[in-house]
Amino acid sequence: MKKIISLFIMITLLSVLIFTGNTYAAALDTIDVQTSKTTVRPGEEVKVTIGFGQPLGAYTFDVSYDNNIFDYVSAEGGTDNNTGDKVKVTFYDTTGGTNPRNDMSVTFRAKADITTSNPTEFLVTGEGLANPDASVQFDDITTPIVKNVTVEPAYQDYVLKLEHNGEIVKDEEKAMNLSYASPMGRYYEHARLVAEATTPAGATVQLLANDQSNLEHDIIQSGWGDAQGFKIGGKDVLQSLQTRAIFSQAGNYTITLKLIDRDNSDQIISQASFPFTVLEMATPIPPQNNQPTVEETPEIEEVKPDETPKKLPKTGNNLYIPIVILLMVLVSSYLYYNKKKD
Repeated sequence: MKKIISLFIMITLLSVLIFTGNTYAAALDTIDVQTSKTTVRPGEEVKVTIGFGQPLGAYTFDVSYDNNIFDYVSAEGGTDNNTGDKVKVTFYDTTGGTNPRNDMSVTFRAKADITTSNPTEFLVTGEGLANPDASVQFDDITTPIVKNVTVEPAYQDYVLKLEHNGEIVKDEEKAMNLSYASPMGRYYEHARLVAEATTPAGATVQLLANDQSNLEHDIIQSGWGDAQGFKIGGKDVLQSLQTRAIFSQAGNYTITLKLIDRDNSDQIISQASFPFTVLEMATPIPPQNNQPTVEETPEIEEVKPDETPKKLPKTGNNLYIPIVILLMVLVSSYLYYNKKKD
């Protein structure tokens, strides 16, 4: 009986050696996963590349992704299968080891309608890994290899403005429009608007605004809005606030506006300074001349008494001249007739 058991054990060991040949398992610690970008803009593509560190004749890799943030585009290095939140890529060298691969990749595209910052990750696992002639079977990669990326828009800085029209006179309220804007503003959960001022010696300035409850606030003294801040950010941000400024003396002032992040030790998000010149009194407006314009009469050239005009003005026909001539003819005829008679 002992001989039969020993023979069975020997046959089993020989069978294992014959059928397994030189195949053995090993850990593949040369895997390297890289992404083409760490910050991805909406609509942009990012490629996840898995480098093997040595040629492989067979493998199956799974690349998991957040389908709320990315769309699958394509894969290179095997037959792909997209399950909606995971891309499975399988490769087997049908040439028997003459055409292995050193890497593979999967390409994703960030969704175009993203307007916030989205930290996310790709998770890579693998199985069925073998060297080119399949003489070495590598251990499965069951603990995911993690690659972090962030999908966010190209944010633009917030622009602060404090605008008014006309002159500023001391002790008179001046209407001013306070605003902040950005075509694509970074999101903040608790932002706040504050102000500070530099003034002439002994002077003061107030920047007043009324809230929804019609309560008046001096932004320079206490800031604007809830002390814990308010939410801002997104596309085409534009917020305006009607304020009233009162300057106590004539001179030069500067008001500095700041947007701060309450969640980050009041770090300044954006700031801008605005200089103002305050007058003692308003500049007088010169009276307007509303008299109608008198049309000028052309001057007449004066003729001096000792000067004879070079040309007399024409006055029309004189009726006395022919009458005088006729009388002279008649008188001459009469005298001639009497003389001849004598």
